[in-house]
Amino acid sequence: MLRGKHILLGVTGSIAAYKAAVLIRLLVKEGAEVRVVMTPLAKEFITPLTLATLSRHPILVDFFDPEDGRWNSHISLGEWADAYLIAPATANTLAKMAGGVADNLLLTTYLSARCPVFVSPAMDLDMYAHVATQENLGKLRRRNVSIIEPEEGELASGLVGKGRMAEPEKIVEALQRWFSGQKKRGLSGKRLMVTAGPTREAIDPVRYISNHSSGKMGYALAEELAARGAEVFLVTGPTQLSVKDGIHRIDVVSAQEMYERACEIFPETDGAIMCAAVADYTPAEVSDRKIKKDDGSWALELRPTHDIAAELGKNKGSRLLVGFALETDHEHSHAHAKLERKRFDFIVLNSLRDAGAGFGVDTNKITILERNGSETAYPLKSKRETAVDIVDKIENYLLSPDSRPSE
Repeated sequence: MLRGKHILLGVTGSIAAYKAAVLIRLLVKEGAEVRVVMTPLAKEFITPLTLATLSRHPILVDFFDPEDGRWNSHISLGEWADAYLIAPATANTLAKMAGGVADNLLLTTYLSARCPVFVSPAMDLDMYAHVATQENLGKLRRRNVSIIEPEEGELASGLVGKGRMAEPEKIVEALQRWFSGQKKRGLSGKRLMVTAGPTREAIDPVRYISNHSSGKMGYALAEELAARGAEVFLVTGPTQLSVKDGIHRIDVVSAQEMYERACEIFPETDGAIMCAAVADYTPAEVSDRKIKKDDGSWALELRPTHDIAAELGKNKGSRLLVGFALETDHEHSHAHAKLERKRFDFIVLNSLRDAGAGFGVDTNKITILERNGSETAYPLKSKRETAVDIVDKIENYLLSPDSRPSE
C-alpha cells in the first residue's frame, strides 16, 4: 500500500527520535519515498546525516540554507506529500499544532499540508496524561489529525506508564491501513447506522445497571465504514472513546434512548450494525432520591427493555441488518436462534470462553454466521482488523444483492 507514496516525516526533539531511523528504513523497504523535516532541537537527539543517509534525501531543518540562501518551501513540501507523519511528536509540538503556532519549518509545513496528517506522541506519562495535552490531542482529532496512540512501558525517566512512542512497525501498519481504506471506497453514497457501547439503567440518581462493554468494536466498525466512503451514524452509549470527524455521533445513556434514536435513524439508512451491549432489563421504578442502606434486604424489580434489533428487523425491508452475539455457552445454537428471531442478514458471534475476545480488550475472535447456513471463523485479531473483516462482508452484501439469502 505504500509503494510509490510520498511520506513526509517530521522529527521533533524527543529521546524517541532514534526510532526515526528504523521508521525511515521500514518505509523505504515498503517502497515509499521519504523526506524528513526536523526541528532544531531534534538534531540534539539524532544527526541529520543519519536520516539523510537512510532517506536518500537532504534533511530540512531551517527555512533557508544559510550557506547559499536557498529557500525550503513549506508549501512545496505540503503539496509533495501523500501523508505527513510526525514521529516522535512531543507535547510542545502537539500544543503548537493545536494552537496554530508556526515558529519552525515542521510547523509551517503542518499548517500548509493538504495531505492527511498523522502524529505519534512521545513523552513522559504525566505529560501525556496532563489535561492540557489531552485537550490538544482532542483538538487535533477534531481537525482530522490521526493519533497513533503511544504505548505503555518503561520511559526515559525510569517511570513506567503510557507515553512511549509506538514502535516503528506499528506506525507503518497505521499508514498502510489508512491507504488501504482509501483504496476501498466501495461504500460511497451508502448511509449506515452503528450502535455501540453499553447502556445505563438508572436505579436512583447515583446508581445504575450496566455492563462491561467498552464500545471499541462498534467504534472500530464506524471508522472502517467511514474510511470506505459511507455516511455513518454512530448511536453510542457512555464510553471513554473519541470518534473521528465525519462520523455523526449520537450520544445516549439508557436502552430507551437508544431505542428511540435507532428507530428514528434506521429508516433513512441502507442498513445497521447492532454492536451495542443494550440492557435487557431496566428498573420498574426509579427513585428520585438516593436509596439509603438499612439492615434489611432489598429487592429490585426489573422489567424488559425494548428489543431494538427485533424492532428494526420487523421493518427492515431491503435494508441490511447485522447483529452481534456474545455468548458464554451453547454459542452456535444461541447465535443461530438470534439470527432467525431478529431477521439479521448475518450475525457476528464471539464467546467469552475465547481468550482475548469480549469486553474490555483490544482484540476479538469472531465467527460470522449467515442465513444460508454458512459459517466463517476468523483467528484472534485486533478489533480494528476484525472491523475490516466484518465490513468486507457488509460491502459484499450491499454491493452484491444476489449474495444475500432470501427471507
